[in-house]
Amino acid sequence: MSRYRTLTAALTAAALTFLPAALPAVAHAEPGQYAPTMLILDASGSMQRPDQGATMMDSAKRAVRTFIESAPAEAKVGLTTYGTGTSNEEADKAAGCRDVQILRQPSTIDKSALTSAVDGIQPRGWTPMGTALRQAADALPSSGPRSIVLVSDGDDTCAPPDPCEVAKELKQKGVDLVVHSIGFAVDDKARAQLTCMAQATGGSYSDAADGAALERILPRVSSAALRNYRATGTPITGTDGYQTAPVAKPGQYLDTIGRHEKRFYAVDVPAGATAYFTGIVSFPRTTGVSLTDDMAVLESRVYGRDGTDCHVTERELETSASDGVALTVSSTFEGAAAAPSGGSSDNCKGGGRYYYELNWDVVPQGAPARLPVEILVGIEPGVTDPGPSTIGEATTFTDPAGAVQPVSGGGSFTVASPLEGSGKYTDTVQSGEYVFYKVRLDWGQGLAYRVRFGETGGAGYTSAANVETTLYSPLGRRVDSDTSAYTGRTATELKLATVPIRYANRNANDSEVQRQSVAGWYYIAVKVGLPSGATAMPPTPVELDLTVAGTPEAGPTYVTGSADILGEQSGPGAEKPVAVSSSSSNTPRALIVGIGVGVVVLIGIGMAIWFVARRRA
Repeated sequence: MSRYRTLTAALTAAALTFLPAALPAVAHAEPGQYAPTMLILDASGSMQRPDQGATMMDSAKRAVRTFIESAPAEAKVGLTTYGTGTSNEEADKAAGCRDVQILRQPSTIDKSALTSAVDGIQPRGWTPMGTALRQAADALPSSGPRSIVLVSDGDDTCAPPDPCEVAKELKQKGVDLVVHSIGFAVDDKARAQLTCMAQATGGSYSDAADGAALERILPRVSSAALRNYRATGTPITGTDGYQTAPVAKPGQYLDTIGRHEKRFYAVDVPAGATAYFTGIVSFPRTTGVSLTDDMAVLESRVYGRDGTDCHVTERELETSASDGVALTVSSTFEGAAAAPSGGSSDNCKGGGRYYYELNWDVVPQGAPARLPVEILVGIEPGVTDPGPSTIGEATTFTDPAGAVQPVSGGGSFTVASPLEGSGKYTDTVQSGEYVFYKVRLDWGQGLAYRVRFGETGGAGYTSAANVETTLYSPLGRRVDSDTSAYTGRTATELKLATVPIRYANRNANDSEVQRQSVAGWYYIAVKVGLPSGATAMPPTPVELDLTVAGTPEAGPTYVTGSADILGEQSGPGAEKPVAVSSSSSNTPRALIVGIGVGVVVLIGIGMAIWFVARRRA
């Protein structure tokens, strides 16, 4: 059950937006954010060993090509190798242990050039893994989140420097770097060394027994290394007053906002419609911030014609901004659906131009002067027939059958990984990450799921971390959340479920059921916290077991014939929203199912004043 309850019609306390928004301190908006990542590929002489009818090097190249093909176009990926310049004879050891080459800098990925660089690698020499790790780290940006993915078929043959000591040294210096290592048919000694490197930085270690396993594992590990918050949207510039506010049509936009700054945006709302407005600011991860200085507040207000205050205010408080969270505030405005009465309040009734103010009211210590802010604007027409009535019973969870499918969750709603309905899915989540997945629910369908955090041994720390899962609606609104303490010494399970998704759910007495009134992509967020006093914990194996139940049915009938809430302006790379047919045909369609890429929002209820606070679980 949810840990949150509605206190009054105008006050809801909720735990929200524990996103892994590890943005560097920026002073301007950028269209996409991924952690710059360096691949280190072992090209020592031992990589000439046979593997599945070819060589281990051939298998490694295939695995890297698979990752390159699937990497996002905005990703920043570099390539480092060692062992190509000398033989692995003793006479060449001195030179071979300096033989590290940066073949590609970690800039925006050039897939053709990166593939060519990989194809040209010829394995010959020694294994200066520690030196390669240090040089790869130096080639990455000097600030912000960075990742290294290292593939090796053995241990370092050139130490010192010992690669594990290099990893510890980088962590002690406060370098925001995570190393993920993959052992390619390695022995126990090499496995221990590669595992130590990863654990020293909070990264993951994976075993690949052969080339086929490496081809499965490398793209998934590399994808996880790239996970980071990604701000997207059509550029827009808010103003300091409503009179000059830019007019925003339905869609997603990208602006910047400064400390204690107010930004205004105008929205034309047709008579009878409901308007949605959301703003989200992502804070960079920082350290050494006291709890009293770690608070951030984002506020939104709605104004009617002539700047009349419509008394629709949403205010959200984040108490742990230094965790790298995304702070989201949003409102649902139904004033345009109300008929003017001829009184003084008519400026906030009926169709017309309304104005939204976004205010970064409370600023945490160490926050940049400006940050990107994502804006979502949605317009929903009224309905003549809401469709079937509410069913208040939650979907029953059934342990799914079939093989387990590996997935790599995204670092935000923007890059959430799709889950193909009922089934078993596995991922690996690092401490401090908040990872997103999405599952499609049509009208009449419900979701029940279980998240199982596997055993890791719990070595290296004594206190418990908090693990959490949160379910969000297709508009990014929190539906429900569950959390528990987790040490890694035993497995921990969390469960959540929806009722069948129906338009009429928005009129239910239960506030959680109200949030389940839109068909489309539902988002599952999974978080693994960091124990008190710890700098890292072992990577956590996570299994998501899903039940999607119910027969798809016809949805509501809209007065305009269809509802395309987000319109055409969904932002770069976003999926086109699917319109909902107003007819009662036998082919039900999902409402706004296409916001999956590029939407991180929270939709409030009615004209109440909300105060939403998220506490550290």
